[in-house]
Amino acid sequence: MSYQIPKFRHPELPKNELGYTKADYEGSISTLCAGCGHDSISGAIIKAVHELSIEPHKIAKLSGIGCSSKSPTYFLGKSHGFNSVHGRMPSVVTGAAMANRDLLYLGVSGDGDTASIGLGQYGHVARRNLNMVYIVMNNGCYGLTKGQDSATADEGSISKKGEPNPFGSIDLPAVALQLGATFVARSFSGDKEQLVPLIKAAMSHRGFALIDVVSPCVTFNNTPGSTKSYEYTREHMEATGTVDFVPMHEEITTKYDPGKTRDVTMHDGAVIRLKKVDDSFDPFDRMSAMVALESSRQSGQILTGLLYMDKQSRDLHEALATSKRPLNQLTETELCPGSKVLEQINQSLR
Repeated sequence: MSYQIPKFRHPELPKNELGYTKADYEGSISTLCAGCGHDSISGAIIKAVHELSIEPHKIAKLSGIGCSSKSPTYFLGKSHGFNSVHGRMPSVVTGAAMANRDLLYLGVSGDGDTASIGLGQYGHVARRNLNMVYIVMNNGCYGLTKGQDSATADEGSISKKGEPNPFGSIDLPAVALQLGATFVARSFSGDKEQLVPLIKAAMSHRGFALIDVVSPCVTFNNTPGSTKSYEYTREHMEATGTVDFVPMHEEITTKYDPGKTRDVTMHDGAVIRLKKVDDSFDPFDRMSAMVALESSRQSGQILTGLLYMDKQSRDLHEALATSKRPLNQLTETELCPGSKVLEQINQSLR
C-alpha cells in the first residue's frame, strides 16, 4: 500500500511570493483515523506556512511520541524533522535552537506527551521563553493505547468505556501563563478560520508561543460524555474575539468602531488584529488572561482565541546574549579561543 501523495498537481495551483504552491508544504498521506482532528491541524499548518511564504528548508519540525507526534510526517515534507522520545521534544528543540537561531522551530506534541511524561520539560521551555511554536494536539486521551484518560481529561468526563474521570485536569494554557510564556492561545481543530491566523501570529512571535488545540479523537474520545468531543466543543466554545493576521506588506485597514479593534505590531512588522474583544478581557495582561481562563472553566466553557501576548517579549537568545551567528557558521578559532580565554573564565569562577 502506498502512502505517497501523487507528484502530479494541477498547473494552475495558486503560488505564494516564493513561487511555492500548497503542495510544496505537504507531506505523506495521513494514516491517522478518518476524521481525526489532528489532520485538520496539519492542514491549518500547511495553509499558514504557505500564506506566510516561508521557505520549507527554513523550518524545523520536532515531536515526541503519540498520534499527534506522528502528524509532522503529514506536513512540511521538505522541511527538517526530528522525532524524539516520549516527552523530551522540548530538550531537542532547545539544543537545536541554541545551535542555529536562523530556523523557525515548530514543536508538535499531544496531551500525553506534554501534560504527563513531558510536563517538566514543557514547564521549563515555557519559562525560558525559547523562540519556538509549540502546538499541542489535545484530545484528552491516549489514542495509541486504546483511549485511557490523559492528564487533560476534565474531571467527570466520561470515557468510551463509560467511566467518569475522577481527577482534575491540567490546563496547559494556564500552566504556561503562570510560568511566564509570552504567547498563549487555544483553538479547536474544527475552526480553521481561527486556527490559521493564530498559527501565523505564533510563527511571527519572538519567544515561546503555545497553541493548545482541542482535537477530538474520533475513535476513543468522541462520545457524548466526553468534554473533548466535537459536539461538546462546538456547543461550549467561547471565543475571546475574531483574530486576523496581516502580513507586513499588506495595508492595515479596519471596519470596526474605535475600541472594538486592536492592532498589535509583531517583531517582524506583521500585525495581529483582534476584533471586538470583550472589554473585560485584556489579552496583553497576564492576570486578565488567567482570570478569564478560570472563569470559563467554572462556567463549563472552552475559551479559545488569543489568550495572552507579551508585546515586549525577549527570547532565550536575548536573555543569554548568545552569538548572532549560528554555531555551524562559526570557525574553529571562534569556537576554541585558546587557553588564555579559558583561564579568564576559570578566574571569574573562583
